[in-house]
Amino acid sequence: MSEHAYWWIALGLGLVVAVVAVVLLQLFLNQVHRIERGAGTVWQAGKEVAGNTATTWLLGETSSRLTEFIDEAGRHGQLLRGEPVHPSRPRTSKARSTTATPTPTGSVR
Repeated sequence: MSEHAYWWIALGLGLVVAVVAVVLLQLFLNQVHRIERGAGTVWQAGKEVAGNTATTWLLGETSSRLTEFIDEAGRHGQLLRGEPVHPSRPRTSKARSTTATPTPTGSVR
């Protein structure tokens, strides 16, 4: 083979390698875009979950207020049945106060 033929073979092999590299890089880029879309979906779902669970810290207070409400409803039932009503027990420190109390989100209740 002549030196000229070796150059053509080298250029041909270089072209094949370049085409394979472009194809592999395009496949890699497509996977990166797919991962970015998936990560965006997960991020959006995470923000929605955070928004839906932002007030779960209030459940403890809701429970104590519900207990007070049930007690009060029981006293009303006794009154309507004509039974003697016992005075309500003193409220705990978790009960409503007349002063504004800041919440974890910064609002005042």
